Amino acid sequence: MPNDDYIIEEAIRLVDDGVSVTLPVDGRSMLPFIIGGRERVILQKPDGVKVGDVVLARVHRTGGQESCANYVVHRIIGIDGDRVTLMGDGNLVGKEYCMTDDIKAIATHVVDGKGRQHDLYCGWRRMAARLWWQLRPIRRYLLAIYRRL
Repeated sequence: MPNDDYIIEEAIRLVDDGVSVTLPVDGRSMLPFIIGGRERVILQKPDGVKVGDVVLARVHRTGGQESCANYVVHRIIGIDGDRVTLMGDGNLVGKEYCMTDDIKAIATHVVDGKGRQHDLYCGWRRMAARLWWQLRPIRRYLLAIYRRL
């Protein structure tokens, strides 16, 4: 098992035991709300999830002849029974799918580079996330500008 998988599995075990875990995130898939490589998320045991929640989930991807399981920290964009659809805020296309049992934690806060915690679900962040979803057709251009700043 690669080192990252071991760390994530240990974080999941702690969350299952009721411990809040701070986990660094990497990549650009949650821009502009979570900045990979600079920020971390605080994870807690999920007590039910809903559309708009940012979660740590195990997703299965198929490519070519092989299938692999990965963990992602992405936003829930749809729930149909036990089937959950996820998409990163910084992704232009591509959705992931999992079952509700594959959701291992909910991200409650983002921790910036100075150690300050920011609630992921305060009023303005919820409104901004909904607006960002509506801006999907022009997100490519907005993200290009954001990355250059």
